[in-house]
Amino acid sequence: QVKVVESGGGLVQPGGSLSLSCAASGSIFSANVMGWYRQAPGKPRELVATITRGGLTNYADSVKGRFTISRDNARNTVRLEMNSLKPEDTAVYYCKADLRSLVSTTLVGYWGQGTQVTVSS
Repeated sequence: QVKVVESGGGLVQPGGSLSLSCAASGSIFSANVMGWYRQAPGKPRELVATITRGGLTNYADSVKGRFTISRDNARNTVRLEMNSLKPEDTAVYYCKADLRSLVSTTLVGYWGQGTQVTVSS
């Protein structure tokens, strides 16, 4: 079955850096848009960044200039490089991948389980 798994979360001091990775695996024909979302305690889930298969990116204003999203189409992975981290970046970060399976041409969105990022001194 198709799986989307994040890794790389942890504790980092304000101003520090952290990188997150997400891998989609299983019977995948192709990966379309992939992206990162986050949800802080008591707040709704919000978009952080997305990237198309061709490399076009989109960032939330709150992370623009600080975060960088990239992908490896051959491995169906997406990466989020975070620097100049702020306490307000603390959240559970989720990977979302729009995928086509080998048995269906329908594009379906898949979510990872989430990884905790905590920015604190």
